[in-house]
Amino acid sequence: MTLDDLRVFVAVCRAGSLSAVARELSCTQSAVSQHIKRLERTTGVRLLERRARGVVPTPEGLVLQDAAQEGITGLDLALRRLGELARGEAGSVRVTTGATTVRHFMSEAVVDFRARHPRASLEFRTETATRGCFDALAAGAVDLAWVTVGPPVPGIEQSTVVELPWVLAVRADDPLAPRTRVTAADLVGVPLIRLPANSSSRAHLETALARLGVRPTSDTGVADWDTAILLAGLGVGRAVVPALPGQVSAQAQDGPLRFLPLPDLPPLPVGWAVRRGDALTPLSRTFADMVRRHCRAAREATDGPGC
Repeated sequence: MTLDDLRVFVAVCRAGSLSAVARELSCTQSAVSQHIKRLERTTGVRLLERRARGVVPTPEGLVLQDAAQEGITGLDLALRRLGELARGEAGSVRVTTGATTVRHFMSEAVVDFRARHPRASLEFRTETATRGCFDALAAGAVDLAWVTVGPPVPGIEQSTVVELPWVLAVRADDPLAPRTRVTAADLVGVPLIRLPANSSSRAHLETALARLGVRPTSDTGVADWDTAILLAGLGVGRAVVPALPGQVSAQAQDGPLRFLPLPDLPPLPVGWAVRRGDALTPLSRTFADMVRRHCRAAREATDGPGC
């Protein structure tokens, strides 16, 4: 049994496919299979079960997967820290999140962190969906993931930092613009700019609207919230988006856009996801706490204390 055997086994459990791991590692499926067979010979048990759409770990495989993932993550953290010490660095924090998240939720915390820890490394990895962030955490590729908080995910801890109310973004000359708020009924049959495909925020929104009996039509899809707001300002359509920190106040009533509250919809919870909170490095915990403080301060400045 080798460390490579365990790494490949964990990767196969995560991907549910030998061929997918072979492509990822630029090797043959036979080579991946040999790693699994060697582990099965060593342990004396069957570790994977074939299904119609790939493979899943057996009960015995789940035991090894959990232990191997824990050990690999701990070893990788140790090797990473040793490398930092050898280079004379003070440590690093690796974050994965969406394309526009840093600007909306982390910019002040980044400046604060850099001022307090000038020798530390702060690295960002962009993912297009919450699922990709969870995969990066599970693989030990990052320390922190900023996500739309949702149902429990095995092996992942989620913590809501702020809840974002939904607003309807419209041009200042839109017939709805003079309103102080809109209801879900106002969206019936209204073409809306759709949020990013496969994103948790889009799933959250569409589920909430469906529960209210609203299924808005749509011809336009976008890659991120900022693009949806931009297109709304250009008159391409209307967009239901989360009220991002500082955004509504920045777009004063003399601006080109109006953000109309949608109180019928439950807010969107966003925050941190980690593999294990008690295993975070002190630097990672410091950065996570800084983001939390700045986000909550921004939300209170917009909505008042207690929001």
